[in-house]
Amino acid sequence: MRARPKSLYAGLLFPAGLVVAAVVVLLPSLHEQQFGGSFWLLVLAFWLVAWQLTARLAALAPPQPVMARLLDVAVPAAFGLTLLFLWECVVRGLSVPSVLLPPPSAIGVRIAASLPLLWADFAQTFLKAVIAGYVIGCGTGFLAALLIDRSPFLKRGFMPVGNLVSALPIVGVAPVMVMWFGFDWPSKAAVVVVMTFFPMLVNTLAGLSAAGAMERDLMRTYAAGHVTTLAKLRLPAALPFVFNALKINSTLALIGAIVAEFFGTPIVGMGFRISAEMGRMNTDMVWAEIAVAALAGSASYGLISLVERASTFWHPSYRGR
Repeated sequence: MRARPKSLYAGLLFPAGLVVAAVVVLLPSLHEQQFGGSFWLLVLAFWLVAWQLTARLAALAPPQPVMARLLDVAVPAAFGLTLLFLWECVVRGLSVPSVLLPPPSAIGVRIAASLPLLWADFAQTFLKAVIAGYVIGCGTGFLAALLIDRSPFLKRGFMPVGNLVSALPIVGVAPVMVMWFGFDWPSKAAVVVVMTFFPMLVNTLAGLSAAGAMERDLMRTYAAGHVTTLAKLRLPAALPFVFNALKINSTLALIGAIVAEFFGTPIVGMGFRISAEMGRMNTDMVWAEIAVAALAGSASYGLISLVERASTFWHPSYRGR
């Protein structure tokens, strides 16, 4: 949907102004605990106007690349801020106990007051276990795919075993890894390796088979050997599949490390903190750890997406943008 930029940008001013006005009106009510019928009407009006604003932002199609990139950030940011504000209004308006669900403002205060503790947990879980397990799991999965691709016997014999292992529940694998590798971060890295190895293996094998028959025939007419064909045709064709596995594993690795910490860890780590603080009914601290984990997972996913865009700019999915 393309329209005149001036008219579309001007059309954003009215709903944006209404959103700001609704926030200004609602904030004193949240502070003063005034939650009558008018308050809920304002919340409903805020939701409708914010929805209209987000829809109009999503309908924009600016010709400038910089504006298009900013718009890609503005739409999810507006949607996320709307959800956070509605969360605040609903929790406070319904007087939900903080043990069940704290408001975002309380979570933000907890994050600001616990930065050193959150950083220590983040370093233990993400900078040690997740990164080490992610690199080892994805790297070995990629190399194993290159080796298995050369052997039809391994393709038929190893892949069913791989699918079986990939279906093992993490709550069953994690205690075994803790027994084998101890309570520190290596056992969590081992769980991450198990979780990331097979998605990389399966996706890389599928990518190596993605090159068309015509392209393979062309390489044979040039008398290209296996290594040359692999480097110049099959690996470039497999890059979208490889990056798809990297993005999937970026979230699986963090989930696996956090869950593994429930089964034994030193007194530091995101999973340990979630388990311990939940037992103490400190729900705001639990949500603070969840927020840090979500931000870390989203940042790693976005970084891999940027590398993918730079590496596979030739792919049709990017050439059309």
